[in-house]
Amino acid sequence: MIKVEIDSYSGFCFGVIKAIKHAEKELKNNVPLYCLGDIVHNSMEVDRLERSGLKTISEEEYYRLKDKTVLVRAHGQPPETYEYARENNIKLIDATCPVVLSLQKKVKASYKKILPDEGQIVIFGKKGHAEVVALNGQISNKGIIIESVEDLDKIDYTRPVCLYSQTTMRIDEFRRIARLIKQNMKPGVKVEIRDTICRQVANRVPRLKEFAKNFDLFLFVAGAKSSNGKYLFSVCREVNPNAHYISGPADLDPLWFEGKASIGISGATSTPEWLMKEVALHIKNTFG
Repeated sequence: MIKVEIDSYSGFCFGVIKAIKHAEKELKNNVPLYCLGDIVHNSMEVDRLERSGLKTISEEEYYRLKDKTVLVRAHGQPPETYEYARENNIKLIDATCPVVLSLQKKVKASYKKILPDEGQIVIFGKKGHAEVVALNGQISNKGIIIESVEDLDKIDYTRPVCLYSQTTMRIDEFRRIARLIKQNMKPGVKVEIRDTICRQVANRVPRLKEFAKNFDLFLFVAGAKSSNGKYLFSVCREVNPNAHYISGPADLDPLWFEGKASIGISGATSTPEWLMKEVALHIKNTFG
């Protein structure tokens, strides 16, 4: 009989849980609720909430709204989103993750501090990612966005630098970026390194490695848009070559299960628990 186990540390982080609770509470009022972008990077969870009445909108659509209720998801939004809401009678349900909100305030304060010395705010993160867009918006989009070491030539090493990170980036890559920036700085020029990676995400890595290596087959459930999912999946592949990235039961390949006695399942911080359970049940009913 096939053994199937779900990682007990997987699933939504507290920031996503908060955003979804806000949405579910507001939807009970039976009034139109709009969300700026996908509430979570998981299409199945988005579909579930949209069936309850949530309407996902783009930035362009938002700036045409008036007199509506709009949810700000966990990633946060730049200041102009709030300004438009005040000017157009839009009620904002602010579900920005507390960790992200704190980071926004730190970036803004650092910018004011180093501006007189022509300092630079450097943000290690994904270009175009909602959290990074919101962070850069706090400083009038004057930040330098670094995705990898290939982008380090954007920095002027003769001017002060303050380095921050998107909350869901790889901690080992952040440390590598920080080390290279320090090495390149001109003598006597100030550099500050602010490790702002969320520990609820980072602390999953050692646990996930321990969990993933124990199975004949490992399945990582996450949405196609989830950067956190791609990161955590790469961790799984490091310890288990028989690991596969799936969005749901429809992605399962029968060939994966041939001769496999134990199956492990985990998910991103944007993966709902109900979806991982659905995958596990499908495996037991089909291959068990």
